[in-house]
Amino acid sequence: MKRNTFYLLLGVIVIIEILVLAWSLENHIGPIVEISVLIGIIIAYVARRNVTDIIDDERTAKITEKAALKTFQIFWIVFFIFSTGALMNIIGPPQEPAISHYPHPPPPPMFPFPTPISIPPWRVFGFVQLLLLAMLIFLYVGFRIYYARKFGEWDTDEEQD
Repeated sequence: MKRNTFYLLLGVIVIIEILVLAWSLENHIGPIVEISVLIGIIIAYVARRNVTDIIDDERTAKITEKAALKTFQIFWIVFFIFSTGALMNIIGPPQEPAISHYPHPPPPPMFPFPTPISIPPWRVFGFVQLLLLAMLIFLYVGFRIYYARKFGEWDTDEEQD
């Protein structure tokens, strides 16, 4: 398995973990989350051992350094914007209910919609943080692919021939 494929697999594992977490919270089953995290770590460990293109030279170090720096530069802005918005939603002033201009309540809809689940904002914050962490992995993989092409990580070495 190639290194970038491994990083993509890590992102998929994180997304699956988030889905398992959401499902277990909805069904009030706690131990499933811990078991799924353990299984995800084992899968990541086994997949890491099967990565075939582990070569640590100056070019690989430069690609990793550039990809990590660009990921950090973009992600801290995204995370800061999200965190300030979430903070304002959690501790900001309460929203005023919309004033109805009807003398009586509006008629019910023709097709009843299911009642949305009311999730406290602090719980949503945790889910979004996990999704942002998954985005962090995918962002890193994208930059890693970009810089690998830019610096020629996948070029053949003349000395190998």
